[in-house]
Amino acid sequence: MSPQRRRTMSRRIPLMTAGIFASAVIAAGSVSAAPAETPAPVPVGKPAPTTAPAPSPTPTGGVTDAPAGTSAFPAFGAYLDYGPRGVQSMGRLSKWLGGSELRVGHTYLPGDRWSNIEGAPGFLEDWAQWRRERDDRLFVLNVPMLERNEERVSDTEVRSLLAQGAAGDFDEHFRRLAQRLVDLKVPDTVLVPGWEMNGTTYTHRCGPDPEAWKTYWKRIVTTMRSVPGQKFRFDFTPTRGLDAVPWTKCYPGDDVVDVIGMDSYDQPEGKSFSEQVSEPYGLQEHVDFAKAHNKAISYPEWGLFRNGDNPEYVRRMIGWIDRYKPLYNTITDYCPHGVWQCDDNPQSSLVYRSMLSGRLAPSVPSVPSVPKPTQPTQPTQPTQPTTPPVTPPVTPPDCAPLSLGDWVEYWLGGKLCLRFDWWSRRS
Repeated sequence: MSPQRRRTMSRRIPLMTAGIFASAVIAAGSVSAAPAETPAPVPVGKPAPTTAPAPSPTPTGGVTDAPAGTSAFPAFGAYLDYGPRGVQSMGRLSKWLGGSELRVGHTYLPGDRWSNIEGAPGFLEDWAQWRRERDDRLFVLNVPMLERNEERVSDTEVRSLLAQGAAGDFDEHFRRLAQRLVDLKVPDTVLVPGWEMNGTTYTHRCGPDPEAWKTYWKRIVTTMRSVPGQKFRFDFTPTRGLDAVPWTKCYPGDDVVDVIGMDSYDQPEGKSFSEQVSEPYGLQEHVDFAKAHNKAISYPEWGLFRNGDNPEYVRRMIGWIDRYKPLYNTITDYCPHGVWQCDDNPQSSLVYRSMLSGRLAPSVPSVPSVPKPTQPTQPTQPTQPTTPPVTPPVTPPDCAPLSLGDWVEYWLGGKLCLRFDWWSRRS
């Protein structure tokens, strides 16, 4: 889903009186959910959601069924902004989460013109520097497969462009991108070409010609792998559900896919998380498909959407991630999807913060090798998802409970928690 089409302005209401402040604190469960600043506008061709890889779920890159609650937490991060501001915001988000380590940096190349898809100078340097600072970090880069990627190009023209790509007409653009990433010393970047290809938003969609799309994907991967020094991993990421076409029809093959991802937002309106799991081409089918192909899974984009502030969705999505141990996951953190940079979802923010606070990187080898393609195995029968335990909210830092008496606290529904660092969150 395109962030440009999902994005709304963050509404920040000035603090006028102590009474308004108290009401806001109570409504938010005594935890503030806003970060230091709102994200900058998204560039054309980049989704509102995405530098070197973190440990694979298994030595071969396959999916595991490890239960939630183990110490090896999946690598996670958040899409905060596409440029340097996104890099700078990760430290503040980590602090908000009690020091949790954000090991995933996620951004998108603009898809307006080929020069930007090639990774124009000035765009990737900050992300590359962030990635190089620690070996256990993972850099995820979404790559448009065609220019004019969000200009609502007709199916007829898309079909023609996919045929050109399949014939090799655009190989040089991806060779230049690969060389640029190697030159920046981030040769192990996880690349997500043509994300959400099963929908209708992007020019790089699969629907008009699935066979040409798959051939074009193979050319992109082959071209980028031909650059000396590269260690790229390629992530095939549809959007959850059927959408315009079944995403399985777009799968280009085990030899050119290292990770099978899924963008999964809380939609459509009224659909429960259990239904998101069991629907055709939903979360369970994604896990089963990846397991059958012995591939790691990922969730490059997830977050709130059509059902508003939905803490149950956040609780169960994090539980699902903890259970199936994806290579990485990144929540889309701006309104209406987010929990830190969006004031509209205070209850979901409370759940996200309480469940992810204090998570540190596991002490395992930091940079795994690229998993080799394996022969597919028979898919397992879908299993019913388990509901993760409800984690009690944590007392936010620099926050002191006020004693207002039993009668007042009875009508308030709890104690009032007063933050003493409120001024620093807007700086």
